[in-house]
Amino acid sequence: MSRLFHGVSSNRRLGIFFRIFAAIVGGYALASLFVVSVSVSSHAARADAVLTGMMTSFAVYVGAFLWCFAASSALRAWLGLLVCAAPLAAMAAALSVSRSLW
Repeated sequence: MSRLFHGVSSNRRLGIFFRIFAAIVGGYALASLFVVSVSVSSHAARADAVLTGMMTSFAVYVGAFLWCFAASSALRAWLGLLVCAAPLAAMAAALSVSRSLW
């Protein structure tokens, strides 16, 4: 194990850890917000709206995962996820107040 990280600074290791954490946790949160937003904003039947949101959320999760490793730093990865999540959260909150979900 020590040969695996030989020559890699602890700062770099920490950055990789935060990217992995952002990709897994942040990507899941973004995909979940996407499902809620699509489900609430769709005028289709509830089951169809949720199914559509769930099926398309896989592409959102993969995109978020790739973004976390394409960003130049872990901070930019988190900021990119937050920038994408903020409008989805606002839309879901605004529409869920005006429309009864279940």
